[in-house]
Amino acid sequence: MAADPRPLTGEPLALDLLNTRWHQDGELHDLLADEAGLGVWLRANGLDFAADATTLRHTLGARDALLAAVDGVDGAAAQVDATLRHGRIRATLTARGPGEVPEFRDPARGPGWLAARNYLELLSTAPDRIRACAHEACLLHFFDTSRNGTRRWCSMALCGNRAKASRHYARARGN
Repeated sequence: MAADPRPLTGEPLALDLLNTRWHQDGELHDLLADEAGLGVWLRANGLDFAADATTLRHTLGARDALLAAVDGVDGAAAQVDATLRHGRIRATLTARGPGEVPEFRDPARGPGWLAARNYLELLSTAPDRIRACAHEACLLHFFDTSRNGTRRWCSMALCGNRAKASRHYARARGN
């Protein structure tokens, strides 16, 4: 079983799907370049779906739709809606009380649908906390859970440190 190579994990599902693409050492990486990478992403998120070509294709479509939505591209809502058309929530009563169960006609649509549904939840919770990293070369996204809502970097250890080092170098060269 392959380890998850991504520099940022643990974000809400919608953003974690976006974070399957990242830059590292000047090179673009894509965890969803193949079915094995899809398997890594599914396991990392506790999703019990087949890591096959059909699931990969639908998950990539959902990722494209979510990226368009996060970036504010015209027509993105229709793309996300197209993903959401392939599943639904069924209300249920569990031993703990009311519950919800996602249902899909085609299970291959499940991972992308769940990510799109999570994006709606993030939008209804705190849309202004969905952020792209402020580093110009970074593709990663995060949900800002900081108390004052001013987080700028995907990670202070990664991009925040790079930005600080760049500013320091610029000041040192200017003197």
